[in-house]
Amino acid sequence: MPARSLSAVPDDGGGGKSTPEQLMERVARADEPAFAELYDAFSARVFGLARRVVRDPSQAEDVAQEVFLEIWRRATRFDAKKGSATAWILTLTHARSVDRVRSAQAALERDTKVASRSTERDVDTVVETVESNIERTNVRRCLSTLTELQRESVGLAYYSGYTYAEVARVLGAPLPTIKTRLRDGLIRLRDCLGVNS
Repeated sequence: MPARSLSAVPDDGGGGKSTPEQLMERVARADEPAFAELYDAFSARVFGLARRVVRDPSQAEDVAQEVFLEIWRRATRFDAKKGSATAWILTLTHARSVDRVRSAQAALERDTKVASRSTERDVDTVVETVESNIERTNVRRCLSTLTELQRESVGLAYYSGYTYAEVARVLGAPLPTIKTRLRDGLIRLRDCLGVNS
């Protein structure tokens, strides 16, 4: 597949178009035309990422709709100092897609358990839930120890499925810098989580 530019909206170089960050600023002020422009710029990428994660096209459409609803509601929380609008939108898309997959898996597991009238004790389920929550908390804590570039790079490469070259384009950083940040970030995560190499 040929590489394509990852810039969602052309820069406002006199052509009347706004950057994603400018659009987010306007959306935060409930500017509907800005939201429409943001939607036009990102809808295909949001749907594409959701489709890669959830696989089912109708589920991906639902996820995309939820993402844009959340962008509209949470635009005031976007902070350009913490990262690009593109990274924020794609991270949000990935998170909602994973939530949808987990929800579907949980529903399937519940149905399977009810159907088979499993003899598994409730205590085992509680222990698994507690362990899973502890793992998530530890990962979040360790991610917070990374630099912003490391955190964005890891998120895009390992949660959103971008290649290193795509991560470099999205973040506007040289490829060698991204590779170094990813390597350093993963080493830091490994050490923080106490994973043996």
